[in-house]
Amino acid sequence: MPVTNLTRETSQENREAHPVVQHLQREVANAFVLYANYKHYHWQTYGPLFRDLHLLFDDLAARALGTIDSMAERIRMIGQDVQAVQLKQFQEASTVSSASATQSVAEMLEEARTNLLLVIKNMREAARAADDADDPGTVDLFSKIVQVHERDEWFVREVLKKRDGLIS
Repeated sequence: MPVTNLTRETSQENREAHPVVQHLQREVANAFVLYANYKHYHWQTYGPLFRDLHLLFDDLAARALGTIDSMAERIRMIGQDVQAVQLKQFQEASTVSSASATQSVAEMLEEARTNLLLVIKNMREAARAADDADDPGTVDLFSKIVQVHERDEWFVREVLKKRDGLIS
């Protein structure tokens, strides 16, 4: 079989408007916004749990940042360019909210959790779309990355439990 036919068979669905490409583009943007939010929370944390939350938000930021390159490279692997290249474009393409300027620690945690839940939901939808498109590489990528966010959501959810009265 000529290489042109093989290329057509394996990448014909990877046009810019293909749902898998669109999901990847959105999740790159989401990861950038999550990263920026976590760094904001890291810098703005205060109170009796300062040290623990300061470190937690820095860990969350590092994990979010660690997901960006693999998704951007996947976009390139399947034949497209990463659309957003400026921070404003990432914010516009993202489905998660940018951090508010003035928040309590509890509000930061709630916002982080809400955004994580949205990303988890989006990634599960994206994995299904990739599976429907017979794209096991992207399914695998989303499967790995969603586990990062599920773990992070669990950590934030546990901090938000009001058993000790420290978060109010």
